[in-house]
Amino acid sequence: MPFPVQRKRRLRVSESMRRLVRETHLEPSQLVLPLFVCPGEAVRNPISSMPGHAQLSIDELLKDCAAAQELGIGGVILFGIPESKDELASGAYAHDGITQQAVRAVKTSVPQLLVMTDVCNCEYTSHGHCGKVAGNEIDNDATLEWLAKAAVSHAVAGADMVAPSDMMDGRVGAIRTALDAAGFPNTPIFAYAAKFASVFYGPFREAAESTPQFGDRRSYQMDPANGREAMHEMELDLEEGADLLMVKPALPYLDLIRQAKDRFPVPIGAYQVSGEYSMIMAAARNGWIDQDRAMMESLTSIRRAGADIILTYFALDAARAVA
Repeated sequence: MPFPVQRKRRLRVSESMRRLVRETHLEPSQLVLPLFVCPGEAVRNPISSMPGHAQLSIDELLKDCAAAQELGIGGVILFGIPESKDELASGAYAHDGITQQAVRAVKTSVPQLLVMTDVCNCEYTSHGHCGKVAGNEIDNDATLEWLAKAAVSHAVAGADMVAPSDMMDGRVGAIRTALDAAGFPNTPIFAYAAKFASVFYGPFREAAESTPQFGDRRSYQMDPANGREAMHEMELDLEEGADLLMVKPALPYLDLIRQAKDRFPVPIGAYQVSGEYSMIMAAARNGWIDQDRAMMESLTSIRRAGADIILTYFALDAARAVA
């Protein structure tokens, strides 16, 4: 075929033309906003490594939730920062824990907003690990009881969905069994199915005050080199009763998002984590890149890879950008 017949630039000549033929679309309903809730009133404590985000008391949290609802964002996911921590992560599953209080408040104030809860222990343990410590090891099976109790307490408070992020073996099955027994068979589980031991969690640990006091989390979070193992983790979570699957982080694992999308017949989520957000913000504040374009390009790449749902600290800004 002669060269002039196929000129791909014909469909790039204007924004209206590019919009018409665009293959991948980003909608506010595909985004989930992570929020950090802490005790007190009128607290909006900025997170230094995550510009634009803060630890929020419940009254301040409700303002951000109202903004998310107004923008049509798909939902929020809550991370609790308790007033005190102990070795038993008791604040994680307490009836009056900070996350439980926040869920009740949000569902009263903004009832139509979908509320997810992070089910983990690292924010609640004095040592910062995601499970019960036995010597220098994390006791996998003993930790399952904590996780199940926390998930049920979140459902009792009114959470629409629970999202276990601990990476203990068997946690999805334990949570599903506990939810069903407690009368919550319709509460979905959004499993952090392929959560990697990533360097990109650094800013989150400041935000959630969850840095391990010894060792690291490599004995339970995944090796970044292992893609086949990630698929196996997802298969196991589905067998145990997961309703949605998540890959975390997002940008370094776009290949696994695509594999999961092609392989599993459930919604696939991806978490654009704190380090991904902070890198873009830092580069933008130094004048090295355009913040809005970097935000949209990164989120679009995650969608193009196959993510149906994106947890992102850019949720509010991105929703405004595509409105």
